[in-house]
Order: sequence, then structure tokens, then C-alpha cells
Amino acid sequence: MVGQGMGALTGELTTSGAAVTTSVDFDEFVAARSTGLLRTAYLLTRDHALAEDLLQTALAKAWFSWSRVTGHPEPYVRKILLNTYNSWWRRRWNGEHATDELPESGVPDGTDAVDAGNDLWDAMGRLPRRQRAVVVLRYFEDLTEAQTADLLGCSVGTVKSQTSKALAKLRIDPALAEDTHETTEERA
Repeated sequence: MVGQGMGALTGELTTSGAAVTTSVDFDEFVAARSTGLLRTAYLLTRDHALAEDLLQTALAKAWFSWSRVTGHPEPYVRKILLNTYNSWWRRRWNGEHATDELPESGVPDGTDAVDAGNDLWDAMGRLPRRQRAVVVLRYFEDLTEAQTADLLGCSVGTVKSQTSKALAKLRIDPALAEDTHETTEERA
């Protein structure tokens, strides 16, 4: 008897021990992986609405070429997501510009504890776009250096150097340095 089965996202149809690559259903892929891809988009953009827009744009681009996707489609869609993110920031933005302080920020409202938790988030936002992408892919998405290099379209050496530079910037970031100094004093 010939056994047939298809993994939800593997794209491999097995018949009597042999693997045959087929295309994965787009709707199944979106249902299974959109949450993870949205997390990646959010870590890149640092804005929930922009992350949703980025993911929708990337999925729309992937849908148009879905018939050519064989095997495991997630790296392909993730590459589209990163390329779309990069192209958005290459365009000139003439819209709103965020400021560091809100006009009504002088009232104490108990958000100091929340602000302390956002220091790493703010420090990540101060990294250059490519370094932030490398850190997100390496440490939040847990990809290898080779996978990260493949997604970003650069060499493994570039990934290593960008990671080193990003971590060096995070180590000397004033917001993170203050927290380290305070916790050292508290322990003494």
C-alpha cells in the first residue's frame, strides 16, 4: 500500500518513501505562519500598524508569484518581507515625524516602570536599519548566520560584522548603560 501525506508547511508529498516537491496552499501557509511573520515585521518596524501593512504587502507580493514557489515557502516570503521593508525606507518620507516627547508629558502618571522596560526597545530603534534587521533575525527569530545572510542577500562575514557592531552599540547605549549602573549599585 502506498502511503501519502503532506505536512502542513513542508510542501513535500511522500509516496512510498520518496519525496516529491509540490506547492503549498497559500491560504494554509498564511493561516499557519502569519503570526510569526507579523512578529518579525513588528520587530523591524517597531509599529503595529506598519507591521500589519508590511506583512499584507509582502503576502500580496508572494501571492502573485505563489505558483513558482516549491518546497518550504517561508524563507521566500520572509525575503519578500525584508525586501519590502528595505524599499519602504529607501523612499523619501514626507509625512509625520515622531518626536521623543509628548506635549503633555510633565504629569507623573506611574509609567516610569513601563518606560524602564522599553529601554531595550528604544535602543534597538536607534540602531541602523540593517543592524536592527540582523539582530532581529539572529536573536529574535533564532536564525543561523547563514540563513540571515541568505535572507539579507549578503555574506556571512557581513552578518557577523553587522551583529558585532550592533551589539557594541547596544552595550554603550546610554539608556541600557544607566540600567546596568543602577542594578550594580542596588546589588552593592
